[in-house]
Amino acid sequence: MYGLGYYNFFDPTFLLVILGLVISGAASAYVNSTFRKYDEMRSRNGLTGTRAAQYILQSQGINDVGVQQIAGNLTDNYNSGNKMLSLSEATAQSTSVAAIGVAAHEVGHAVQDAKGYLPLRIRHAIVPVANFGSTIAFPLILIGVFMSWNTTLINIGIAAFSLALVFQLVTLPVEFDASRRALAILRDGNMLETDELQAARKVLTAAALTYVAAALATFLQLLRLIMIFGGNRNRN
Repeated sequence: MYGLGYYNFFDPTFLLVILGLVISGAASAYVNSTFRKYDEMRSRNGLTGTRAAQYILQSQGINDVGVQQIAGNLTDNYNSGNKMLSLSEATAQSTSVAAIGVAAHEVGHAVQDAKGYLPLRIRHAIVPVANFGSTIAFPLILIGVFMSWNTTLINIGIAAFSLALVFQLVTLPVEFDASRRALAILRDGNMLETDELQAARKVLTAAALTYVAAALATFLQLLRLIMIFGGNRNRN
């Protein structure tokens, strides 16, 4: 591979991208296999993911959040903008321990929102900036390359890309805290038995690893950009 002129035949920093892809792929495969495993474990209380979510919202005194079913698999999410908890088909109508765990995790975000959890507020605040940075990062870097290696534009592009990593790092405590809240609510509300609670914890831990993997992959990509353009500056 020519590597945009940085190396004659092969850009060794591309191995960082490959490593990031491997880490992300492994994390995704792990969360899917873990979910499938415990999706076969039916909860003894017989609650569906939807009913569990509604029950938790009521128990936490949250009355302004709706619950709806959406298409897809593991596409569950909470939108603080319209106060809507969306559960995927694999979660909404399932009575499995995995489904209840995932539903409870998303309710955990609603609880964070209701209580004004600071990391969640910070994440919401930086979303527009991070999205903008991700959008302009590579165009700026390419323009800098074509403009006789304009280091100012290149550095601005790298800085813009780093905003994606900042967003993902802020996301980590938000996701871990949502899972912690979910497991505590499931335990204190006697919604799951001890063995079922352990299974739900494994599902949520596997899901959390995908966010860790995403942050690592972004860091490796950022490191590659710094290595490539730092090396080029040293050659000039």
